[in-house]
Amino acid sequence: MRKFRLALSLLVAAVLIAVGQSPARAAVWGSSDQWATWNNGGYTLYNNIWGSGAGPQSIWANSYSNWGVWANHPNTGGIKSYPNASKSVNIRLSSLRSASSSFNVTVPSSGAYTSAYDIWMDGHTYEIMLWMNKQGAVGPLGSFQTNATVGGHTWGVYRGSNGANQVFSFVRTGNTNAGNVDIRAVLNWIRTRGWYGDVTLSTIQFGYEITSASGGLNFVTNSYSASAS
Repeated sequence: MRKFRLALSLLVAAVLIAVGQSPARAAVWGSSDQWATWNNGGYTLYNNIWGSGAGPQSIWANSYSNWGVWANHPNTGGIKSYPNASKSVNIRLSSLRSASSSFNVTVPSSGAYTSAYDIWMDGHTYEIMLWMNKQGAVGPLGSFQTNATVGGHTWGVYRGSNGANQVFSFVRTGNTNAGNVDIRAVLNWIRTRGWYGDVTLSTIQFGYEITSASGGLNFVTNSYSASAS
């Protein structure tokens, strides 16, 4: 057990050095566990290595707003992980006065992944993905519906089902690594299309949906926050 803990500590330290943090400024929390979680400031961070064929991945965090992962997933198809910061909301859309978020990330120029919001409505009945950045051989679920300018961005909108829930994917027409999103506006836009009714905003998540990161790649959240009332 002592050897395992030492090995884990060395791995996390190596990741921190790789993302530019010296051992003297080591992160507040880190883990290589598949389902590692950490609660901070009303958010929960998840390592969340859920896909088949995944390689190693380590998560580190100084806060819910400043965290990242090192991932070394093979260059094969299928999503391997979705490390993310999650915030519970649980407000019905008709009562939602505001819901917004800001983010600033540093991501690799290789691999296959998206920097994306994953927003859940009525528990896990409806899933809304906002793709802010995509790299490599990745694509949204379902069929193309229309282009839309809403929430402060212009998107290609896709609709489909993964067999468990309805999925609405908003793929930004140009990649960005920083910005603000009016989430409430997006949710209401979907409602006006008749794709759901007066549902409840359950959870807002933001992170990296990683398909491949061969050789080891770093994903860094420089700052992030989400709010709803």
